[in-house]
Amino acid sequence: MVHRDELEAYLKGLLEADRFRDYGPNGLQVEGRPEVRKLVSGVTASRALIDAAAEAGADAILVHHGLFWRGQDGRVVGWMKQRLQRLLAADMNLYAFHLPLDAHPQWGNNAQFGRVLGLEIERRFGEQELGALGTLREPAGLGAFAQAVGAALGRAPLVVEGDGRPVRRVAWCTGGAQGYFEAAIAAGADVFLTGEISEPQTHYARETGVAFLACGHHATERYGAPALAAHVAERFGLEHEFIDIDNPA
Repeated sequence: MVHRDELEAYLKGLLEADRFRDYGPNGLQVEGRPEVRKLVSGVTASRALIDAAAEAGADAILVHHGLFWRGQDGRVVGWMKQRLQRLLAADMNLYAFHLPLDAHPQWGNNAQFGRVLGLEIERRFGEQELGALGTLREPAGLGAFAQAVGAALGRAPLVVEGDGRPVRRVAWCTGGAQGYFEAAIAAGADVFLTGEISEPQTHYARETGVAFLACGHHATERYGAPALAAHVAERFGLEHEFIDIDNPA
């Protein structure tokens, strides 16, 4: 058992949350009961996750995508009312960590995504050094590499081929980090992996020769929150359950 404020302080310190320029508040976003015995982790604070966590008897939820973002409509109506109503009715705490969870060298999304792919972060690149760069033990063809990524994630990535070079230097940044592609190219990558693709990245891949794999926003970011929550549960003697709400995006 741990008090909600002690849990928040530990998480914010561990993730160095205050050093990031982020799009929303990191830490406790919705206050629930004071004592936390069971923690549920998930990717997004959706209504489906909140309902599942309440049914599982959670005292707190830990997610990557919280409820509040810069520039959003501040009214508590529609889907926002429904999510808040359920959290408050169940007296559950909601903790959310966005960029700090992406970046953590052990429990973060990029570190855990690399672990799933058998890659270690050798160095970082890009804004706030969120991008990760690693090296395959043996160079691989792009087709074989993309197949291995698909097998690891349980879904085939969208592949934009470069110039057909063997894949050795792999850059990645989970979620909606397609804007990091140019920094990955400058860092010397043979291929860049992220969750989403926008219109410009196809042209960059064709013109620079560096391949681009869009692997799914949810698919690339479903590893950090449960890894962090499992660590926290072990440290404080909590019960932990990861609830994965399927999302094709």
